[in-house]
Amino acid sequence: MLRSVHIENVAVIERADIELGSGFCVLTGETGAGKSIIIDALGAVIGGRISKEIVRTGCASAFVSAEFTINGGISAWLTKNELEAEDETLVVSRKIGSDGKSSCRINGVPVSAAQLRGLGAWLVDIHGQNDGQKLLAESNHRAYLDRFGTASGLTASYRESYRTWIAKSREEQELRKLEQGRELRIEELTRIIEEISAVNPKPDEQDELLRRRGLIRSAEKLTSGLNGTLAALKPDTLDNLHNAEGFLTTAARYDESLAQYLERLKAARIETEDIADALTDYMENFEFSPDELDTIETRIANLQRLERRYGTVAECTEQLNTAKTELAAISSLDELLGTANAETAEAFRTLTAAGAKLTAARTAAAEKLRDRICAELAELSMPGARFDVEFEASEPTEHGFEDVRFVMSANAGETLGRISKIASGGELSRIMLALKSVLPGDADTQVFDEIDTGVSGIAASKVAAKLREISANKQVLCITHLPQLASSASEHFLIAKEESGGRTFTSVTLLDAEAHKSELSRLVGGDEILSQLTNNS
Repeated sequence: MLRSVHIENVAVIERADIELGSGFCVLTGETGAGKSIIIDALGAVIGGRISKEIVRTGCASAFVSAEFTINGGISAWLTKNELEAEDETLVVSRKIGSDGKSSCRINGVPVSAAQLRGLGAWLVDIHGQNDGQKLLAESNHRAYLDRFGTASGLTASYRESYRTWIAKSREEQELRKLEQGRELRIEELTRIIEEISAVNPKPDEQDELLRRRGLIRSAEKLTSGLNGTLAALKPDTLDNLHNAEGFLTTAARYDESLAQYLERLKAARIETEDIADALTDYMENFEFSPDELDTIETRIANLQRLERRYGTVAECTEQLNTAKTELAAISSLDELLGTANAETAEAFRTLTAAGAKLTAARTAAAEKLRDRICAELAELSMPGARFDVEFEASEPTEHGFEDVRFVMSANAGETLGRISKIASGGELSRIMLALKSVLPGDADTQVFDEIDTGVSGIAASKVAAKLREISANKQVLCITHLPQLASSASEHFLIAKEESGGRTFTSVTLLDAEAHKSELSRLVGGDEILSQLTNNS
């Protein structure tokens, strides 16, 4: 239940604090005084969409907070979202900047607007002035009916069956697309497999071939250089190194400091002999046939062609494996299609069965809803009104196998017709109120913004009685211009607007018994009657 609302810098309201009790509370005031701004502020604090225009002119931000008592649904939501409440009290707040940005808190903990909206469904149910248009939109009628009497388990089961059927149907459609171009695709995949397999590229193979090709192309200059090197090393150079080593050995016997040069000379001789041997082996093994260069050129060309078409060796391997997998799948396409077709048919049978159960439940719910709404309308001074629910078979959608439409006749003897064609403004308000009575929702607080539109006389008294009846189980907050509604309230707030210093200010005042009577007098006849009543007294 809503205990209090605090508002700062929202439109014409500079500051307002509203303490609310249980039961039936009304807000009255002149047109334009700011009554609907109270509802807008309340909508903002439970996560409703807002714009920066809500911020009072000249202010950096607007702020709204509300305090609620906690019920079971709220407690469960808080637990699910890892939030806590103290002393069975919940405080939600929202700050809206003049730049349009907003911040939300639940018991002081920052949350997103989406989270606030999720909690808001458990806090306050607001019936705004545009909710009548929702009733006129036949696309909403199925949801109203399902809220009234269709088991949530049936709707959930049907939607799961629908999702399965859609998924199976799409799988079958994809396979049929493959079937349409199967022969061409088989040819394409076969070509890819044969082309890559024929070349069979290896990692780093092309680099090695390019190196080998370079050697062969330079073979003449290479061998000439090596032959010259070996000719310079053998045999005189090596013999001279041996002789030099012998002479230096003799000299080192007389001067030990020469020993270091002897070791270096010996190492040079050994290294030179090793180089000569290695170059000799290289020359003996450097052989190639006249056709090798052509073979290498052809191989390099094949590898480069494959690279241009399919990418690197790793990418070629991936393409090859993918093509083989797809070809295997296409080769067994008939079998896959048969399986997919059977699974789609089975999914549709399951969907049909679920749809039949859902339709049966809706039909039963429609009969109960018809009786309940007709009874409610009779209590709202529409005794001759008839209400019914029509079903029109349709292709399966995520909502079922039928479209749902509410129809009514406002007067006895009239043919049932679409609500948008039949109902006047006052009748529409009462139908909406009847639905609210039958579908009270999860929130403990019900807010009605001018539910009395187009209603007067006896009908207004009936609407007041109905709101009073609802307030026995729910806290009801109602904006009204009708004295019949205001006189039935357990609490009466006056919304007043005044100008000061060139600015407009709106105040919210809880009326005592005397002020309540004065405001009722104003609602009945305006300021003139109020003045006459005052003078006569």
